[in-house]
Amino acid sequence: MLKIVNSIPVAQVWSGHPVGFDLVTHGDRQFAAFYDAERRMTVSCRGLDSGAWAFVRPEGRWLEGRNRPSTTIAWDSHNYVTMAIDGEGQVHLCGNMHCDPLIYFRTTRPLDIFSFERIDRMVGQNEERCTYPRFMRGPKGELVFRYRDGRSGDGVDYYNVYDAGTRTWRRLIDAPLLDGQGRMNAYARAPMPGPDGMYHLVWMWRDTPDCATNHDISYARSRDLVRWETSRGEALALPITLETGEVVDAVPPGGGTINMCLSLGFDTKQRPIISYLKYDEAGATQAYNARREAEGWKVSRTSDWAYRWAFSGGGAIPGEVQVGGVQVESDGGLNQSYRHIREGAGVWRLDEATLSFGAADTAGVQRADEPAD
Repeated sequence: MLKIVNSIPVAQVWSGHPVGFDLVTHGDRQFAAFYDAERRMTVSCRGLDSGAWAFVRPEGRWLEGRNRPSTTIAWDSHNYVTMAIDGEGQVHLCGNMHCDPLIYFRTTRPLDIFSFERIDRMVGQNEERCTYPRFMRGPKGELVFRYRDGRSGDGVDYYNVYDAGTRTWRRLIDAPLLDGQGRMNAYARAPMPGPDGMYHLVWMWRDTPDCATNHDISYARSRDLVRWETSRGEALALPITLETGEVVDAVPPGGGTINMCLSLGFDTKQRPIISYLKYDEAGATQAYNARREAEGWKVSRTSDWAYRWAFSGGGAIPGEVQVGGVQVESDGGLNQSYRHIREGAGVWRLDEATLSFGAADTAGVQRADEPAD
């Protein structure tokens, strides 16, 4: 369990509802992106040897016709802020989007937050209904940007890659990676580099804006974020759809799985483990772990709760139950965190052979009451 050894105040921030901030350390500098007490997008910077922060609120002209002229956060937990630094030291900033036109800034001088300028496009296509922006690194350290185009129940996932030399973006993959074909959309975690040198991607599908219509836990992997395959090594044609992708657990709509609770981890043999919620045979909400084993995916129920989280509706909803990804500890054991509105919170110590748990460590862990993102 993490232990706080020091804290440095940054600023007063908006706390009317949960929303994601970002923190990036680069060399001897640290950058924080957040919404201030008046809900304005803000970036701060400090030297690691100093507690004094410099602040800027990025602004800029909008392309004519864009429908949100402000970087003030909407009343929505989806509108988090994300940040990255490219190979030339330019800071990239994106956020405050929930089915909105692209909101993107980039500095013109390396590591200088006072040189942010607004960029109204990346590739110039499919950038009018953006949600879930995320910067990440490709296999060669290149800067990659992922986002959803569309809306809940009808959307696709695009990936862009940045050329620091020309300061331009292009599609990493010409087609969307995940495509609901107008019938659904994928709620995916960002591809995670695994201990086996592969990127691992997990997602579930949703039929409508109602979160109760989530279904079908799914998986794919790749070495380069361009060519994708199943856990059996079979090539996947892009875009991946419900019919062509690998379904790990065919949870039906209304089966109790929700996109805010989907995690990926690995065991000591580098096997991927997908963690999620669904209803058991009695209708109670339980935590499940699906692991790729020699004969295929094995699904194991990890919890033993007597409570049903009957979620439904759209937008941000209160999060009553959460399970984290399985982690290998320094002693070689497997741990998994959980939070439950009735059962409290803690960490399970898992038996690697069965993924069952013994006693849970609940010291110093708070109850869960966060809304969905």
